[in-house]
Order: sequence, then C-alpha cells, then structure tokens
Amino acid sequence: MNYCDTMREKIGNDPLIIVRPSVAIINQNGEILLNRYIDGIWNIPGDILQLNESVEECIKRNVLQDIGLTLKRLTLFGVYSGTELINRVEESGDEYQTVAIGYLCTEFEGEIKPDRNQGIEAQFFALNNLPTEINPFIKNKLLELKAHLIK
Repeated sequence: MNYCDTMREKIGNDPLIIVRPSVAIINQNGEILLNRYIDGIWNIPGDILQLNESVEECIKRNVLQDIGLTLKRLTLFGVYSGTELINRVEESGDEYQTVAIGYLCTEFEGEIKPDRNQGIEAQFFALNNLPTEINPFIKNKLLELKAHLIK
C-alpha cells in the first residue's frame, strides 16, 4: 500500500497535502515530452512522493517505470503550491492539495516505451504546438518554461 492509501485509511476524505515531483523532459529538437492515460488529458510526467525516497528518486522511478526513459541530470525549475493545486476526486470525494516540484531534464537515455498495462501514452510536442487537451496549470508553466529556454 502506498503512502496516500495508508493516509486515506486514517483520515478518510479530509484534505491531504501531497508532494508531486514532475519533470519537463526536453529533447534535442526543443520538444517536450507529455504523457497521459488513454483518453485523459496530457501532462508532464510526475508522481506522488513516497516515504523514504527523495523527490529526485521519485521522478526518476516514475519516468523509468511509466515511460521507459532513464533521466540523467535534473535541474530544479520551480516549486508550486496554492489553491489552484487543490484537487477533489469526483468518484471518491478525496481532496488533495498538491505541492508540485518541477524539474527540467535535457539529458536522458532510452526509448519511449509507455506502460501499456496502465494505459499510458507518451510523445514529444513542440512547445508552440501543444495538444488542446492539456492540464491548464501545466500549460501555463510550459509557457514560462518556453520563455526561460529562449533566453
């Protein structure tokens, strides 16, 4: 059982603060890797921090398991929190407030092999040609990233 499941057993549907490391993976063409569960919205790779792992270990584990890439070097891009990161799961009524830790990675190896057992798809997109079905918070942060990369 993971950390969130353990906490949910103790607190029910009450709000839970979670830490979610995420990573903007940029290839040599300046494109960003986005992933999604089939028929979901596009997002950057990320996962919920588990007990006894660092944020860097969390994101490297997630990307390797879900997408098949090994991340080499991570650069901190930003830490985000606030009311715009409060999420309520319709089916369960569970409420989460996320502290998002964003990284940038341009050094990685491997081949994109999404975890089909979890129904994940992943592909690179040009920053000026993002899909319309993208998380709005992530879209805004990618626009900041685009400006950061142009400097």
